[in-house]
Amino acid sequence: MNRAGRLLLGSVILLGFLGWAGHVATTTHTANAHPLWILRQELLNLSGLLAIGMMSLAVFMAARPAWLERPLHGLDQMYRLHKWAGIWAGILALGHWLMKEVVGDILKASIGRAGKPPKETILATLEPARDLAKDVGEWGFYILLAMLALALWQRFPYRPWRLLHRAMPILYLALVFHAVMWAPSTYWRQPLGLLLALLFGFGIYGSVLALKGAIGRRRRVVGSIAAIEQPMPGVVSVRCRLADGWPGHRPGQFVFVTFDAGEGAHPFTIASADRGDRSIDLSIKALGDYTRGLADRLQVGQAVQVEGPYGRFQLDRVNRKTRQIWIAGGIGITPFLAWLDSLQQQPSQAPTAELHYCTRDREGDPFVARLEALCANLPMVRLRVHGDKQGEMLDAGQLRLTDAERARQRTEIWFCGPSGLAEKLQRELAALRRTDVGVSFRQEAFAMR
Repeated sequence: MNRAGRLLLGSVILLGFLGWAGHVATTTHTANAHPLWILRQELLNLSGLLAIGMMSLAVFMAARPAWLERPLHGLDQMYRLHKWAGIWAGILALGHWLMKEVVGDILKASIGRAGKPPKETILATLEPARDLAKDVGEWGFYILLAMLALALWQRFPYRPWRLLHRAMPILYLALVFHAVMWAPSTYWRQPLGLLLALLFGFGIYGSVLALKGAIGRRRRVVGSIAAIEQPMPGVVSVRCRLADGWPGHRPGQFVFVTFDAGEGAHPFTIASADRGDRSIDLSIKALGDYTRGLADRLQVGQAVQVEGPYGRFQLDRVNRKTRQIWIAGGIGITPFLAWLDSLQQQPSQAPTAELHYCTRDREGDPFVARLEALCANLPMVRLRVHGDKQGEMLDAGQLRLTDAERARQRTEIWFCGPSGLAEKLQRELAALRRTDVGVSFRQEAFAMR
């Protein structure tokens, strides 16, 4: 489990424990309350607590806090955490609704209302706000589930998905209102209350940034398109010249690029080294509804906006004391192009590495010639191209892990490419791996959805 996953699991455990501890420390149920009604009430509170906690985490991660890139190993891992926190928020919200509506009706029909714990009393002046918060929570739940379903439906077009996603901060603020008004008052007199206030603070901060359009504002620069090439059908290469303020980038990082304000920003890996002239090269493959027609819409001189750079898939993070295996699939070759490009000025600084490039057709792939030219000046980097059409599909057995095991050598694998290929290789690696030899698998896992 990566750091983002451990953070998500740790957050769930901490919130759950504090919620349970709060119940144990301050139980106020009457002696006449039925155990099933008490259990339903506690599960109702706990599911609501965890749901709003996960949603707070998701909203904060969407704000792209740069200071978390290092401890979480990159913005791609932060967005993975954002995605799964949002998914779990939806699942827990569903559980909260089931406890409120379905389980409540079942208990009323089976054991009656007599054993139901009394509703917590509050100031009479707050009752109207509490009633409003109840309605807000119910409608917010329905909207949350609908938005979650659309977010997980990969075939749903990006542009309407993006517009719907921009409404999430408003939905979050509405659900915070619901949570504050309906959370047991005992929560606020315990450490749990402090943690909730902290989570709400982070979530509200992220929501305000999103509503103001200020996410990533300090890392944005403007520029223009300096050159456009189409080396092969479905791939367009774009060189952007950026204005003063561009901090430069490290090989392997990516940026959010806005070619059209109506479409918004999209992430692309920089395919070139930092030349010191504020220019970046992008190699963009037609993978979705936006990128499919991009080559026809771009023009030299067109204005662009670039935000970044982001990412920890960097050449300077390679452990040169370990055996290096670099694997790219399709357009996932772009960070490695930047790695190789950056080593051209100092070939002696190149680590000993095997670069495996998986492509559909090695004969018609223009990246092959560029890779061969770059590697020709880097004798320490051994290039192997695997063409599906030529029957050269890569498997873990070709990585010669058994040779490394006999030499008791640790192996570091850097992967960028389709998730299906990554999962296949990881399954095969798990079957080949020995307990006394370390193999680390570092993957660029960035996805907008």
